[in-house]
Amino acid sequence: MRVVLLAAAALLAAPVNLGLPARLAAQAADPAMARVLADPRRDGDRARDAYRHPAETLAFFEVKPGMTVVDYLPAGGWFTRVIAPYLGPDGHYIAMGPDLSGESNRYFLDSMGGLADKFPRSAAGWDFTGAARISAFNVDGYPKELDSTVDRVLIFRELHNQLRFGWLNKDMATIRRMLRPGGLLGIEEHRMFENAPYAMSDGSKGYLRESDVVKLMDVYGFDLVARSEVNANPKDTKDWPQGVWMLPPGLRGATDATRQKMLAIGESDRMTLLFRKRD
Repeated sequence: MRVVLLAAAALLAAPVNLGLPARLAAQAADPAMARVLADPRRDGDRARDAYRHPAETLAFFEVKPGMTVVDYLPAGGWFTRVIAPYLGPDGHYIAMGPDLSGESNRYFLDSMGGLADKFPRSAAGWDFTGAARISAFNVDGYPKELDSTVDRVLIFRELHNQLRFGWLNKDMATIRRMLRPGGLLGIEEHRMFENAPYAMSDGSKGYLRESDVVKLMDVYGFDLVARSEVNANPKDTKDWPQGVWMLPPGLRGATDATRQKMLAIGESDRMTLLFRKRD
């Protein structure tokens, strides 16, 4: 009985948010967000909304118009095309990439390097009339004027890469440096089962254990504020031989026999966590 009571007490003490409270649900239903999501510029992106829940996710991360928001490795800009217009002309959207100053991997250099120059040029092609100001940097070229000015830092499905490739330590030091006192860090990440062996939960398959992420952020000085199941997917069995990339949208190694199965499963099961910078 005592064990049961202790377990129940632990669950009650843990920050949990299975859905969205009324305040955040109202923000997710904001007409400004609805206009952004319906914009024709997103016609090629909209199919992923059912898996990525952009309105609900950004409401959970408490992103609001006029904020300064850093988005870690936005890649092709799927979330950029939601966040930058939603922040509006008083906001500032900033793309962040890792320190690649000693990197020789050509793919990393071409796809993630030189963001300060490359990313604003890419964003200019999206015709963000009335959107936030857009800038970008790699950690080795961090602009010091960002110190203690950022409201939110968001990491979408990249924490496993930060761990795998040794970027995390410098990234987190930079994130702490630029966040305002009490600023928030939002993390969405592929979620492995809690009892999974290390080989399945070290990030090499794209998945991490939620408990490990919470402990890791604690080490870097971030306190867990809340969890959401908005991006959960119980259909994801997480045992894919080639990792999470076998699921949509990557469909790595898909064949005519397996493609429909993977599409029916959808994108990965994901944790969605909100942390506050600790003084």
